[in-house]
Amino acid sequence: MNLPTGQDIPYIDTTSALVAFCDAIKDSEWLAIDTEFVREKTYYPQLCLIQVSNGEHLACIDPLALDDMEPLLNVFYDPRITKVFHAASQDLEIFANLRNELPAPLFDTQIAAALLGHGNQISYAAMVKIYCDVELDKSHSRTDWSRRPLSGAQIQYAADDVRYLGVVYGLLCDELKTKNRDTWLEDDFIQLADITRYQIDPAQSWQQVKGLDKLAGNKLVYAQALASWREQYAQKIDKPKRWVIKDDILFAMADGPAANDDDLDAAGLTEKNRNRFGEEWLNLLKQAATIPEEQHPIRQRFERLTNEQRKLGKELMTTLQVIGEEHEVDPGLIATRKVVNKLIAGERDVNVLQGWRNDLAGKQLLTLLDKNSE
Repeated sequence: MNLPTGQDIPYIDTTSALVAFCDAIKDSEWLAIDTEFVREKTYYPQLCLIQVSNGEHLACIDPLALDDMEPLLNVFYDPRITKVFHAASQDLEIFANLRNELPAPLFDTQIAAALLGHGNQISYAAMVKIYCDVELDKSHSRTDWSRRPLSGAQIQYAADDVRYLGVVYGLLCDELKTKNRDTWLEDDFIQLADITRYQIDPAQSWQQVKGLDKLAGNKLVYAQALASWREQYAQKIDKPKRWVIKDDILFAMADGPAANDDDLDAAGLTEKNRNRFGEEWLNLLKQAATIPEEQHPIRQRFERLTNEQRKLGKELMTTLQVIGEEHEVDPGLIATRKVVNKLIAGERDVNVLQGWRNDLAGKQLLTLLDKNSE
């Protein structure tokens, strides 16, 4: 690997340079990709930098300076090229917003590392240390990537996020193949590229409102109406939804439910927001009151486990731990405690009973469950 460093790292901020770079990488077998973004003041993450390498070429690309990112996106969405990420979810959210589809096929080095016993959420820096024996500089981890110009040190820091990613990818692939696990993660990566994972249904956003477990069940319909409106409005103006209505105020309006301006004041609404949205929110609450009860949202309830079930859960988790150690796979990648609890509750449409997870542990867990039910 002889990739550019320091002042030699290409920083692409013109269309001509982008087209030339894309022409150089368009026939790659794989691309290591990372993004830098900010989202403190926006609903959607604001893409600020894209780092790309194919092991021969490396560049930092400035989307804030470019009017047209299509040449690069066309390469990213080429189905012949494997796109390599580390902890891909946040990066993929950006691409989902850009094109309403995701680049595929994908490879996530964090997931692959977990399959090789390196923990369920190993950091990129820790992985580079293990596989490349390189200590990465962490001094720019809190950079505001929307500010320009970026310093040479910041560009170097960003470039390092893909400089070693391709190397790690190759070593992980070799290790997976040696252990006959090179096909195990195909379904995981297909699911990772499922666009629905990154789409938010405003009608379901009420479930994310803090404190709703304290709201009476018959009032959830008001929380749903307000939360759905908030989600859509925040998306429309591209601002954090907490800037539109804070959770505690939304809760108070739903708990009333608010019926007039005095109720809005009591809920903690500012005069500015009351004047701007108060009438609309009151109408929204009135409309919610007319929704038939059978159409009300239902809070998902989890039955408390009995002492016997808790004991069984511990036994299953211990079994997972033993299986993980035996096969050098992080047990958290095989099944979480939540999945184990679903098994105990009788659910069978869970990932531990599918694919490699079923062969490795699922069948054994079912055997233990059957034995305890006798």
